[in-house]
Amino acid sequence: MAANARGVYRRLAHDLEDVAERLCRSTVQVRGRGPGGGSGVIWRADGLIITNAHVAHGPRATVQLSDGRVLAATVTARDPQRDLAALTVEAASLPAAPIGDSRALRVGQLVLAVGNPLGITGAVTAGIIHAIDPADTAGSRAWIQADVQLAPGNSGGPLADARGSVIGINSMVAGGLALAVPSHMVERFLNGGEERPYLGVTLRGVQVPLEGTRVFGLLVFEVAAGSPAEQAGVWVGDVLIGAGGQPFKAAGDLTRALRQASAGDKLPLDLMRGGKQIVCEVAVRGGMSGTEAA
Repeated sequence: MAANARGVYRRLAHDLEDVAERLCRSTVQVRGRGPGGGSGVIWRADGLIITNAHVAHGPRATVQLSDGRVLAATVTARDPQRDLAALTVEAASLPAAPIGDSRALRVGQLVLAVGNPLGITGAVTAGIIHAIDPADTAGSRAWIQADVQLAPGNSGGPLADARGSVIGINSMVAGGLALAVPSHMVERFLNGGEERPYLGVTLRGVQVPLEGTRVFGLLVFEVAAGSPAEQAGVWVGDVLIGAGGQPFKAAGDLTRALRQASAGDKLPLDLMRGGKQIVCEVAVRGGMSGTEAA
């Protein structure tokens, strides 16, 4: 029995090594405008690459493939509210990742994340699906939560199942858990989407003290010029803790609040600034640029 168990373990380890190697070939480094960078997934062999909107800020980016080639990329679509961007490069027969159906995921499934954290190329980490956000207003799951370890540079990389099929795009860390955009939301993004209200900020999930306890918040570390957030007086360093009088409990709550608003509405945002709680009223505008997560 012991020998049989060792054989099963060796086969499992070998299979995971093969999956990780294939995922690394389908994962690229992405450098956009400004310092830092992230990762991306070769979605189609004809040069389509998916990454996060907060990784690809401008109209162009640079992509480095796993074989060392460096290619110029054009940002062909960008949706900061979903934190997704589509890039294209002039190349063919690229090692595209197999794409899985995120709607079939179950809590407890083994998953792997690949990326380029802190300058390390092709790093792999593993964990399980911790939770899947309840349906949002469009009837789809907003986030996949997994207990995989991510660091700066992992953003935009793949979250894959044990077979190596990509089921999400890693976006940010909140409460120690990785949050990934489900693959079916990526397909919806690529097929075009409805015009939605937007805010124009880049955010990161944090815990902040409030009235003797710690609450979930979204730290603002970038405000887009001319955006509704800037016009409302939202500052870099503010922590958003609620909208419309409803406190945030998860990263997707702000997205849901924006989707429930209509263009022209005034949305009160509760935020912490310098240890004090204040309210900013944001005039919601329609568009395909929105709340960014990092």
